[in-house]
Amino acid sequence: IQEEERRMASVAARKEEERKRESHKQTLLKEKKRLTICNIARQWEIQQNRIALVASLNQDKDNEPCQINGSAAYVFPEESRSLDTILSSAVQGLSVLESHLVEVEGDTLCLYGAGALECLDRNWSVQTAGIIVTVSFMFIEFDEIVQVLTKLKTKFPNSVHLKFKETNLVTLQQFNALAQMHHIEQLTVDPQGNPVVNFTLWKYYVLFRLNHFNLQKINGVKVTENDIVMAERLFGILAYVASSELPHYRMLSLFGESRRKQFHCLLEGKGKKSGTGSEESSDNRRNGGESTTRATLNYMTKDFHMEKLEEIKERKTFCQTYVENLVKEAADINMKNESLQKLWPQMFIELVRDAVIEIRNKNSYMKLCLQRITDQKE
Repeated sequence: IQEEERRMASVAARKEEERKRESHKQTLLKEKKRLTICNIARQWEIQQNRIALVASLNQDKDNEPCQINGSAAYVFPEESRSLDTILSSAVQGLSVLESHLVEVEGDTLCLYGAGALECLDRNWSVQTAGIIVTVSFMFIEFDEIVQVLTKLKTKFPNSVHLKFKETNLVTLQQFNALAQMHHIEQLTVDPQGNPVVNFTLWKYYVLFRLNHFNLQKINGVKVTENDIVMAERLFGILAYVASSELPHYRMLSLFGESRRKQFHCLLEGKGKKSGTGSEESSDNRRNGGESTTRATLNYMTKDFHMEKLEEIKERKTFCQTYVENLVKEAADINMKNESLQKLWPQMFIELVRDAVIEIRNKNSYMKLCLQRITDQKE
């Protein structure tokens, strides 16, 4: 065996060892990701009180998929669970797992767990921020996502596709919050953890409320002209009712300066002034083309909704008590009036009789009157 052959064999062995070490490292990282996602999912389930606590992950069950809601959605099938001793001992050191996960896969930013939203405060490189097209939210309350939507459109200006899975989307009005985004072309709402998709008309409401975005796809299905027409037919009256019931000061807050002037003119009965149409078009462009009537359909957080319900309850109680008191007072007045009508004939006769008796003796009556005047002066 020549020295050159020994050297080449040594280099090949070293490269093979490095390859194995890198392979183990990648496998370990993927295993840690799997365990982290399972941990986030478990915390989410505990928080939502939907299922009992999932069994703790342990090495004896590495061959079994991590079950979440009865599915194996977070299994990495390409990875073998029969890891060697080095990998097994390394995985045992992953007992302390993160409660959130941030990952960039190609042009997709994946956010797992509420803590992942803090990543939007990072100083992302221009290159990374520019390639992000899709933002995926998983195991995060929708109310918490709403608070960072403005950051999202600032940090990732090219993001046009939003994905939601296990985010507690339960009502149609929650989609109103997405109107503050600068642009959306696709929207994906996974049925898992988002009961709102069980509503037959949810897609039409999204198309109606986010009409100014000109959505191209919803849950991977291309939007047609018929869908847009149907959405307008179904929910057009809703925006009209919402805007008509809104107080004037609230309507003014939704208008631009030019449209505030126009609104004042309409209230004062002066009609539209010349050039108002062009001003309105310009104002619409500044507002991203969003219709003012649609803008009245705002998103209400759970806490604010509960406050409103409590306020409505207090108002209802006050109104009920107030009306009951008015009814009681009216009933008392009516009863007194009925009693007076019954007693008045006899009372009138007695009043006339007393007056006749009193003035029958003119001298004594005059003395009595003078005495009364004297008593009043004193």
